[in-house]
Amino acid sequence: MSSDVTVRLLVLYLAYCASSHCLAAEPAPAIRFATFNIQELSWPKLQQVDETGRGSHPQLVAAATILQQIRPDIVLINEIDYTGPVDADGEPPAGKDAAAEFLRRYLAVPRAGLEPLAYPYRFYAPSNTGTPSNIDLNGDSKLDGPNDAYGFGRYPGEYAMVLLSRFPLDAAEARTFRKLLWKEMPGNLLPDGTAGKPAFYSPQSMNVFRLSSKSHWDVPVTIGGRAIHLLCSHPTPPIFDGPEDANGRRNHDELRFWSDYLAGNPKSEWIVDDRGRRGGLAADAEFVLLGDLNSDPVRSEADYGRRPIEWVLKDARVKDLQPTSPGAAEQSNPQNLSDYLPYKTSNFGRLDYVLPSKGLAVGGTGVYWPAQGEPGAENAWLASDHRLVWVDLKLP
Repeated sequence: MSSDVTVRLLVLYLAYCASSHCLAAEPAPAIRFATFNIQELSWPKLQQVDETGRGSHPQLVAAATILQQIRPDIVLINEIDYTGPVDADGEPPAGKDAAAEFLRRYLAVPRAGLEPLAYPYRFYAPSNTGTPSNIDLNGDSKLDGPNDAYGFGRYPGEYAMVLLSRFPLDAAEARTFRKLLWKEMPGNLLPDGTAGKPAFYSPQSMNVFRLSSKSHWDVPVTIGGRAIHLLCSHPTPPIFDGPEDANGRRNHDELRFWSDYLAGNPKSEWIVDDRGRRGGLAADAEFVLLGDLNSDPVRSEADYGRRPIEWVLKDARVKDLQPTSPGAAEQSNPQNLSDYLPYKTSNFGRLDYVLPSKGLAVGGTGVYWPAQGEPGAENAWLASDHRLVWVDLKLP
């Protein structure tokens, strides 16, 4: 072939490629989803400021620094105060908004030379914690104790949740299940004295007792025209109770809720959200399930046939990525659970999860827990008794 022909063919090929027929496809951007239980992120802590008005509480500064370093695009924060109306889904009153205070006084302020974080979208809704039931739920002849609330709490909104996002959250289509009664779950473990279960809660209690200790949320987020359902919750710890195992039973059923929600009909027919809509998640819906779920896949007891977290981890629609960290790995004991400890997200075990649906492409995952002596290790311990967990999803 002559050089002139070769040149002409090359010109034609380049012209063809310039029309985008053979341009390499750009890699899908990685969108980072995270969950972070910031221990007792309370209104009083948020009021601690320096002379310039910037947040100065050491724990919250450490948490904000971690968030600015990991830079999640979407993050669920557990244990933040909900300071809005207890029985309304509106925005908190002006001048008292814990989520806005954390954004303004901590995340919007550069920490350790890092860039500030901004989240233009959020979902911040009431929690059962500390919300009075006006019934003596625990049988101590009192009506106003933290155990007489719909979820344990010393004041309304303690230990609540907020979703922060760089992408639009569809509040109009969001579903909350805060008021769903525990007794409505088929085959529930409610200690009501039936089917061999302990007789702990009175008939009056069972008529008001809610399944969710905080709330369960399904909040759609739109990324590039694509809807991803954010399934959020923070089940009660399965401890701090008596032989009736009320908290252990509730933790089990709060996690089983997600299994029924993902299964569709007939298993999800009993589920009714706070606006009266019945049923679970569509079979073709994509999702990320996240939160401090207070259940470990190894150390949690399997008192009711399976460990509670198995309702989620072994669900056919869920992808369990099992992220590790140097901080957890250094606690590994070759003689005891050596293949498990690297997955811990707290000293109590693996409790915090970001679990995508199986159809979503994963770019990476991790737990923020540096080894002792490494940069950031001190912040990890100071910020919380839990560690931030993140997953990168490739969403074209």
